[in-house]
Amino acid sequence: MDSLWFEYYLPLIWAALIGTAIVLYVVLDGFDLGIGILFPWTREEGERDQMMNSVAPFWDGNETWLVLGGGGLWIAFPKAFAVIMPALYLPIIFMLLGLVFRGVAFEFRFVSKPNHHWWDVAFAGGSVVAAFCQGTVLGTVIHGITVVDGQFAGGPFDWLHPFAILCGLGLVAGYALLGSGWLMMRVEGPLEAKAQRWAPIALILLVAFIVAVSIWTPLAFPGLTDRWFKEPEIYYLWPVPLLTALFAWLASRGIANARGLQTFSSSVALFLLCFLGLAISVFPYLVPPTITLWDASAVPESQLFLLLGAVPLVPIILIYTGFIYWTFRGKLKPGEGYH
Repeated sequence: MDSLWFEYYLPLIWAALIGTAIVLYVVLDGFDLGIGILFPWTREEGERDQMMNSVAPFWDGNETWLVLGGGGLWIAFPKAFAVIMPALYLPIIFMLLGLVFRGVAFEFRFVSKPNHHWWDVAFAGGSVVAAFCQGTVLGTVIHGITVVDGQFAGGPFDWLHPFAILCGLGLVAGYALLGSGWLMMRVEGPLEAKAQRWAPIALILLVAFIVAVSIWTPLAFPGLTDRWFKEPEIYYLWPVPLLTALFAWLASRGIANARGLQTFSSSVALFLLCFLGLAISVFPYLVPPTITLWDASAVPESQLFLLLGAVPLVPIILIYTGFIYWTFRGKLKPGEGYH
């Protein structure tokens, strides 16, 4: 009986833990990647300094959740990790390179003035590349990975298909919206007004992406049509698209009324609903449509041992993250910074 409990529930607990880490990473690192995506939209040197300084205390701590999510997949679901990594080596390598370039730019851009043009390029380019590659990884997992006898059996460019590219562009737009909301909420001066003008464009692009994916996926993957539209599932899943429309409207109202907190929180809600829709669509698969959570799991004893180490780690990270956000609360005025 105990063995059956382990075998059934431990993969679910690990899936919830990894999913939480990924959602927190996307939301928290999403807005600072969005700052980099928006960086080329202003050429004012002071505004660019203000943009980077608004996220300087937070960006590296936000990426802790990426390590937890990736590491958790590796140790708790090694069979899925062994399939996903070979299929996505290229976009994951490009993503990591993008994160490295933008991370180094944080440190070197301010000390290399006035000869910092290429650090501006590294910050903006690294942010766009990292965001786009994360979207293509997500799109490829939804689209499906070729698996034969439990191993990846495709080519190195299988991830480069229209659906994955659409997801990559959609995530770039979504991060730009999070970045705009963050700037409206955390900076003062002309940059705040500019962020209010950037936000509607990003919101329209994100909503267009959500509509496109919502139409594309049921048509391309018939199994998803049954998941969403057959009875009785349709009766309790209908609030998901309704809430998505509601929060898109709330975000638009927040932008129109210059309410940064409403814009940012509504944008976060849109991301959470998109992840909920993704989870509903793919569950119980880790590598749709072939490898389930239970197929990919490490042995129960190994998962339990690792869980005992991970459980105290999560609140420690949350406390550290909360402390940093509380310490550096408040709006950043033009000319202020941490460098």
